Amino acid sequence: MTTRSDRPEAGGAAAAGICETEQLDCKSLRLVTGRTADFDELARDCVCFANGSGGKIVLGVEDRHEHPPADQRVDQALLDRIRKRIGELTVNVQVLPEIHHDANGGEYVVVAVPRSVGVASTGDGRYFVRIGDTCRPVVGDDVLRLADERPAVPWETMTSLGILTAAADRAELEKWTAAIRASGRVNASVKEKSDAELLDHYALARGSTLTNLGVLLLGTAADRARLGSAPIIQAIKFDERGEKVGKYVWDDYTLSPTELIDAVWAAIPDFRESYELPDGMFRTAVPAFEEAVVRELLVNALVHRPYTQRGDIFLNLHPDQLEIVNPGRLPIGVSPRNILHVTRRRNEGMARVFHDLGLMEREGSGFDLLYERLLASGRGAPMVREGADSVHVTIPRRVIQPGVIQLVVEADKRYQLTQRERIALGLLAQTEGLSAAALAERLELEDPAASRPWIDRLLERGLVEQTGRGRGTGYLVPPALLRKAGLDRLTTLTGVQPHRLRALILEDLRRFPDSSASEVHRRVGSEIPERTFRRALENLTTRSEIVPGGAARWRRYRVGPGHGQQ
Repeated sequence: MTTRSDRPEAGGAAAAGICETEQLDCKSLRLVTGRTADFDELARDCVCFANGSGGKIVLGVEDRHEHPPADQRVDQALLDRIRKRIGELTVNVQVLPEIHHDANGGEYVVVAVPRSVGVASTGDGRYFVRIGDTCRPVVGDDVLRLADERPAVPWETMTSLGILTAAADRAELEKWTAAIRASGRVNASVKEKSDAELLDHYALARGSTLTNLGVLLLGTAADRARLGSAPIIQAIKFDERGEKVGKYVWDDYTLSPTELIDAVWAAIPDFRESYELPDGMFRTAVPAFEEAVVRELLVNALVHRPYTQRGDIFLNLHPDQLEIVNPGRLPIGVSPRNILHVTRRRNEGMARVFHDLGLMEREGSGFDLLYERLLASGRGAPMVREGADSVHVTIPRRVIQPGVIQLVVEADKRYQLTQRERIALGLLAQTEGLSAAALAERLELEDPAASRPWIDRLLERGLVEQTGRGRGTGYLVPPALLRKAGLDRLTTLTGVQPHRLRALILEDLRRFPDSSASEVHRRVGSEIPERTFRRALENLTTRSEIVPGGAARWRRYRVGPGHGQQ
């Protein structure tokens, strides 16, 4: 086995400072040397990668560094020690350590961890899995799910049907190979491969036999039906009363997953409907559903579903929303609370094909795109719900705040916003401001401080303003920008701005003088937090804009002298 290597792939990643990805992690060499050595931690990380899709651990590059120390040297005996200790501390884990040379002359170790054949664990019976760039424990019933989702041989690469590549649909094969060779995402060296070599490269065939993935993408309709879990899609339209008024079905297996996306989009008339919104003296046509959003939903349903179980994909079309129901639960470690940030691909081979054909971004789940496109178009964020054996994703049909479109477009044109910034700006523009905690919750972040990369540049550019400090920190879009975009008449009260809340209280007391605080609170908006309402009431009293009468619980309020008229 080669113990010293100058291969660029691992070193290149480390040199670029990319040390926290789904398949790469960087750690100090002290983890395996000297008195601070902690092989138990390294064993946990190896189990994580083995239960995921495999990966590499770079030992010898410190946090926030791009290179190892120039004078760092690695004893070759360390490789044997790593192999021995990981073998003692884990089950079903294989490691392949090598010494690499960096461009600055320093040395470091790259520990390659292949995907395990069975479920990997530490020697003391604990299970971990790599989710995005984090190592997470697997406990309780999820251990059984992990074993069920990780067969010894991935479903995609199985050849149990025994269908020869010669029996593939020739038209499908020619169309697929032509699309791969025309793709801008495929390297020139891959495009030069023969048809047989392409099938092997993308794991669509093993030798002369099609894999399950190959049957799914290139097989005949009869062969797809034999798989037992080839996708069937049903689109059902409902009216305002919830009655079924239309149905479209793709259940004859004549289309591959890559073809189903175009077929569904083209067949359903609702996807081409639009409605008009006022735009000054003119009216602007807005599509009921954005094509990019619908396609992304379909791609996610097809690529991330478990193909080891049966179940149809449902598109439920309601007058005000679209719901997609996919069989199976979310992958272990992914939940409706973290789906915006956490990625775990269930079908690696299919994700690779869809990515190279330009149908998806392989690096992410696609939910960041859904958030961005929906919020930037003045619609609400997608809602994700996990059932007992299904995943439901719902997107709104109607534009809630048309002015958000203009606001985000103009801001993006001027400042070239990132995707995260467009999402944060869209969220804040659709509300009257959010506390730091509420913004973090909307962005599915565990800590309010984690939202700073999303909004720091928005604050610098004046697109967002900060209010309060500490736990009272809040963010809002400046009123001048809201007025310019026609967003100064929002109705959401849970994040209401102080000046607007005071105006609402004054207006209420003009109409209902001598009211108690609880009566005003109920009429103005009971969803407003009690502390926020009381603070506004005290502020108005201090400024003599309202005058209290009575004591304690019998206290009543009325508008002060000079404030009776607007």
